[in-house]
Order: sequence, then C-alpha cells, then structure tokens
Amino acid sequence: MVKLRLKRCGRKQPVYRIVAIDVRSRREGKNIRKVGFYDPINNQTSLNVPDIIYFLEKGAQPTETVNDILKKLNVFKEHQFNQIKLD
Repeated sequence: MVKLRLKRCGRKQPVYRIVAIDVRSRREGKNIRKVGFYDPINNQTSLNVPDIIYFLEKGAQPTETVNDILKKLNVFKEHQFNQIKLD
C-alpha cells in the first residue's frame, strides 16, 4: 500500500518533502516519487497536484498531516475528490 507522507529534509529547521512511499518503509526510506514541499516555519507549500491526484486515484492514503495540508490548499475541492476519512 502507498501513502502520501512527510519526509524530513532540514537538519536544524524542519523542512519536509511530501512523498509517495510504501507503507513498510521508514520515514527517511526510499520514496516512489516526490510530490510536494512543505516548510512550516516560513509557511510555504509547493505541490505537484497532477502527481498527487494520480496517486490518490490509485488508492494512496495521505497521512493526517498531509491530508490537512491538502484540505487547506483545496486540492480535494478542485478535483472533486471526497475527503479522506482517517480512523
């Protein structure tokens, strides 16, 4: 199963990549594809929306944090996706 999750890049300041990664991989493991960037300090987000939509259509599940980022940027509304309900 594939998940969309955050992968930490920054050493001193937290900077994250949003990646599509296999569930069995650890957080810093090898990813399938980089689909975005998130900087919580400077409040910057960059998304590759077509790749995110591709993985969501194939059944990828976003983590809670990634789901919140996608909702905040209206990715679900623009592409008529039902919001993912997390347990």
